[in-house]
Amino acid sequence: MTTLQAIVLGLTQGVTEFAPVSSSGHLILVPWLFNWTIVNDPALNKTFDVALHIGTLIGALAYFRRDVAKYLAAWAHSIRTRSMSTTDERLAWAIVIGTIPGAIAGAAFENVITEKLGQPWLIAVMLAALGVVLWLVDARSRADRGLDSIGPRTGLAIGAAQALALQPGVSRSGITMTLSRAIGIDRESAARFSFLLAMPIIAGAGVAKGAGLIHTGFQGYGTQFLWGFVASATSGFLVIWGLLGYLRRHSYKVFMWYRLAVAELVLIMIATGARSATIHGAGIS
Repeated sequence: MTTLQAIVLGLTQGVTEFAPVSSSGHLILVPWLFNWTIVNDPALNKTFDVALHIGTLIGALAYFRRDVAKYLAAWAHSIRTRSMSTTDERLAWAIVIGTIPGAIAGAAFENVITEKLGQPWLIAVMLAALGVVLWLVDARSRADRGLDSIGPRTGLAIGAAQALALQPGVSRSGITMTLSRAIGIDRESAARFSFLLAMPIIAGAGVAKGAGLIHTGFQGYGTQFLWGFVASATSGFLVIWGLLGYLRRHSYKVFMWYRLAVAELVLIMIATGARSATIHGAGIS
């Protein structure tokens, strides 16, 4: 892997982790489209996965630092008092409970996802189908609920939907925003809750994958780790900032068109024989 490739993949992770377009799908498709063979190196995958996850987590924490501190304090107070009486406490528990389904599904099906579900043709289908669903749900749903209306039961429902995003091409933020809009949560609040809900999952993935680095080190990929980390952290922060502002005034339609365009490009590449419809392994996740 070159420094340029590390930066490209770091930017890909940071931009697509929070936008409803599927980061896991893009991290497979980008090397596939450029015909890079770097994702066939297991040692590099494990090292670089850590950089990407920690980078996007740091970017999100930098943006939501006040929110994270507020909800952690509310959650701790709720535990101490054995009550859930404030809006912040309910939302804090919604994030905690909503994290559980995705964490369980990720741990249980990681190998299946890596080996079976990361094929370019399937990613293209998921990008197109779920892009249309996102747009239709957004266009037809009311928007009379804000972030303060989200409690543990809503968090559990949205978190359960998040587990579906383990299929590359679905998009964790896309599926959680879709369900949030379906139950009347406004666009900006849907995105904000999606980002808050993603952070524990990203942190867990980073810790799980990073544990191996304690024993193995960077295996010669320290420079790539650094640049991937910087690129994903910076782009992740900027995307969150830009996306929340965009959704105050616009719909999700642009993301549907983007997903359809990427799906069309992938299917054209396959149909013309420029790239294979399948690859060995799912690459960086």
